[in-house]
Amino acid sequence: MIAKAIREYMKENGIKQSFICDKTGMTRHSISSALKGERKLSIEEYARICKALNVPYNYFFEKSKQTA
Repeated sequence: MIAKAIREYMKENGIKQSFICDKTGMTRHSISSALKGERKLSIEEYARICKALNVPYNYFFEKSKQTA
């Protein structure tokens, strides 16, 4: 699951949801619900998160395959 890979990356790197909010323009609620798996990230949101975290777009896809 991509959201799980993003959550783990954030935890490992000490990144707060507020940082993602600031960098992406997403609301805290939208990020929280997406990372909990309560809703799906749009492609645009996913791209903004990758850009904010300075990781390649395929990074979390690859990570989610490794933990599946």
